[in-house]
Amino acid sequence: MSDLPNPQADEQEEEREREAHLALEQDVREAVWEKDTRWLARTLSRLHPADAADLLEQLSTDDFADAVKLLDGQLPTEIIIELRDEYREEAVDVLPDEAVAAVLEELDSDDVTTILEDLEAERRERILEELSPEDRASLEQGFAYDEDTAGRLMQREYFAAPEFWTVGHAIDHARENADDLPDEFYQVYVIDPTHRLKGQVPLAALLRTPRDVKLADIMEELQSSINVDMDQEEAAYQFQKYSLASAPVTDDADRLMGMLTVDDVVDVIQEENTEDLLALSGVNSADGSDTVLDSVKARAPWLAVNLVTAFIASAIIALFEGTIDQIVQLAILMPVVAALGGNAGSQGLAVAVRAIAEREMDGDASRRAIVRETLTGLANGVIFAIGVAAITGFWFQSVGLALTIGIAMFATFVWAGFSGVIVPLALRKAGADPAVASSVFVLTLTDVMAFFSFLGLATLILL
Repeated sequence: MSDLPNPQADEQEEEREREAHLALEQDVREAVWEKDTRWLARTLSRLHPADAADLLEQLSTDDFADAVKLLDGQLPTEIIIELRDEYREEAVDVLPDEAVAAVLEELDSDDVTTILEDLEAERRERILEELSPEDRASLEQGFAYDEDTAGRLMQREYFAAPEFWTVGHAIDHARENADDLPDEFYQVYVIDPTHRLKGQVPLAALLRTPRDVKLADIMEELQSSINVDMDQEEAAYQFQKYSLASAPVTDDADRLMGMLTVDDVVDVIQEENTEDLLALSGVNSADGSDTVLDSVKARAPWLAVNLVTAFIASAIIALFEGTIDQIVQLAILMPVVAALGGNAGSQGLAVAVRAIAEREMDGDASRRAIVRETLTGLANGVIFAIGVAAITGFWFQSVGLALTIGIAMFATFVWAGFSGVIVPLALRKAGADPAVASSVFVLTLTDVMAFFSFLGLATLILL
């Protein structure tokens, strides 16, 4: 009996955890107010860096800045890199140049690039001057690549070995040069004398192989092919497709330049998915720390676009002003056709945009998707056309009105299913981002079809 699930006990345990977390949040606030640096530093150091970062992000903007100032050089580097972008930017702004330079010396190059991106150019130059010439040259090389590319995202520390080395040689080299290797790595990259990438040896294979075996004899072919100029979203797709933990990054001559690790790629996947989700709603950004002005700037442009499309739909309605004047019931039923058609189009659009992002809409797959969504719209159109026609006939006691809205509903559903797929595919072919632009076009097209078919049929059948 003791092994059976106890939902009530689980809920009580969750409630206790929430209360403990809220109490800890309040203790942190009070420590900041009372300037208890010792307690604050000790408490944060006991937590996982991600949990400590979450805790600091619960503070108000002023309290967060005070906490960073209070800790100064005692704020662990691991916590800084776990902070969300806007909080990390605030933390770096508050810290003096010397403290930021000290933080950079403890991080891998990819994390250093992340922090340096947050700085203004003048301050970035000042901080870079505090670093050794070798470190500075390496970091400046990273900024030579465009944003959102593998070159900007990659880590420039990696473990590479010539193909004539033995397993024993590679292991000894790693032990003797541990400080120069990345904190975490999963493969030894095998290179030729010109630093061109030949293959890789997973650490698991390295540790299972006798010391006198050459790396060339146990190296594996590379599953991925990531260039420094590749978009980070495409690189993330390769990680997802091949279930990679890390992957080498090469230049146009196939020379090894760095590596990507799964922790950075997970952030990219989450960022891209969030962007697509927000874009479908016509929003460029959304964050709890956004000001009213930030929110207005992000949303107003899309509302302006929707204003234009709304007037296009209104223009269609205006064409049938006389019909509406004679049959008032049409004004009551128009929102039904438009709302159901819009929702059907949005459903197909969400599926299509997600499939495009996952590279599942290429070649024959796109044609199958068009047929599938059109047939889905046809089937749903039959179901809801019958249902809406029955309700309309019962409500208004008019067979003609019921027939009109039934046919219009069927046509709108079929069109919504078709346009929900064809619009994002057409935008992708035109070079536009389907997630950003599709929703405006799909909703406009379904509204135009809904109003035109309903009011046009009413003019033909009922007048």
